[in-house]
Amino acid sequence: MEVRRKIKIEILGDHITCEQDFHVQLAQALDVQRFYGHNLDALWDLLSASVERPMKLVWTNSAMSKAVLGDIFEKIVSVLERVRLQDERYGWEDKFTYDLD
Repeated sequence: MEVRRKIKIEILGDHITCEQDFHVQLAQALDVQRFYGHNLDALWDLLSASVERPMKLVWTNSAMSKAVLGDIFEKIVSVLERVRLQDERYGWEDKFTYDLD
């Protein structure tokens, strides 16, 4: 059985002042700047079908981001949760996960 190395992406919440900051950090971390759409639909497309697994996204200082972003923070987290649940429903051994630190 092949053991795959988990990809870890870190989003720095203390560097987020608007939604675009989140998308820019994610696109840079995954090296997809040229084709990533920098919006919630693109986030779903990217994480649900276009990245290798296993992957863990860690959003540090997420409370700071939540305070700054308000409702959009909840929308981003909702997409992250939908991707996580999708992987669970598919029964994949290698999954997308996330932590809000």
